[in-house]
Amino acid sequence: MPYESFKISDELLEEKKKNRKVAVKKEDPARAFKKETNEPISARFGDKPARKDTGDKKPKNKIEKADEKRPFKKAPGEGKKPFDRKDRHPEVEAGEEDEDDEPIRKKKRRHHHDEDEEEEVKGPEAMPLNKYLAHSGVCSRRDAALLVKEGKVKINGEVITNPGHKVGDEDVVYFNDKKLTIQKGMVYILLNKPKDYITTNDDPQGRKTVMQLVATAEGERLFPVGRLDRNTSGLLLITNDGDLTQKLAHPSNRVKKIYQVTLDKPVTKADFEKIINGLDLEDGKAHVDALSYLETKSELGIEIHIGRNRIVRRIFESLGYVVEKLDRVMYANLTKKNLPRGKWRYLNEREIVLLKHFKS
Repeated sequence: MPYESFKISDELLEEKKKNRKVAVKKEDPARAFKKETNEPISARFGDKPARKDTGDKKPKNKIEKADEKRPFKKAPGEGKKPFDRKDRHPEVEAGEEDEDDEPIRKKKRRHHHDEDEEEEVKGPEAMPLNKYLAHSGVCSRRDAALLVKEGKVKINGEVITNPGHKVGDEDVVYFNDKKLTIQKGMVYILLNKPKDYITTNDDPQGRKTVMQLVATAEGERLFPVGRLDRNTSGLLLITNDGDLTQKLAHPSNRVKKIYQVTLDKPVTKADFEKIINGLDLEDGKAHVDALSYLETKSELGIEIHIGRNRIVRRIFESLGYVVEKLDRVMYANLTKKNLPRGKWRYLNEREIVLLKHFKS
């Protein structure tokens, strides 16, 4: 019985397949009418009069209509380099120049904070006012721009509020009623001093001096800022800027210096605490800003701002230690990065500004 029902269902399926094959697809009456009369169905029922065929076909879409009026074509100068001069100025023939004989340059983009600073060109030696103040040692360029906008700077007796105003050689600049002069020809050199060199311009005994290491540097009347002992290595600043030298040497500015010290024996915890709390030396109390062990307890890093003679050596010698190596690894936020022993380099503009206007 189940087998017969299964067989019957198969026969029904076959009949359904045959019926599908012989089924006739009904055609849309509107399409059939159009085939016979070649007229739209609306003409048959009188909705709208049939439009006569004039032979003019309506554009399929707006794009095709636009293309008939303005067909696509190659852009002039296609295949050439961008911003080709002859394409921008067709009147200039090859080998010819403009009447004013000046090359055409792309306009320089300006930052949003400089939009209100219209620069006035005075001559080849002219300099923006904020840069003039920075080079005169007043402050950084950014701070100078604020001072100018606040009306604190005068040029030839007239208050100027545009930081981009050009200052020429003939102009006289005043800040807080004080005449400013730009510092020209200043040189700033950072040297990684090796041992056995004397920190002086000339040694009567004929020993090697640090100035021999920078003999090829440009600049006149160069001199070292501060001192490093003959057996002390590390960073040393050399310049001809007297004002900066006095500023760095003054105790009130608290110029930060970091040394790496190698001793003959490990530092005990008790001595470590004594150094941190300050030691009484023959010329007064010696305070350190920071102290830390390095790889071993006989190697320490010490941060100090005191500028007294041989101060680091005397701190450890007062507790019975012998300083075997002493290396200055940082001076006024300048480091020995990419500066091998015995080599030197010029400070960049940013480093000079930070050095002149550093804050302890």
